[in-house]
Amino acid sequence: MTKWLRNVWHLYYDGFRSMTLGRTLWAVIFVKLFVIFVVLKLFFFRGYIREHVHEGGEADFVASKLLDN
Repeated sequence: MTKWLRNVWHLYYDGFRSMTLGRTLWAVIFVKLFVIFVVLKLFFFRGYIREHVHEGGEADFVASKLLDN
């Protein structure tokens, strides 16, 4: 099992080390994920549920909003 795991590690390590265009593409992917999960969360999704519900009633609030539509 250990030899197999070591071979898999070397496969990915050598593959990522020899990338040229792939590094740029991975950088673009990480920047996009950062924008999606951090920037949008900070500026557009500021605790809507927390503002409209008392603590402990979040699940009922979400269920009622889902069932209303």
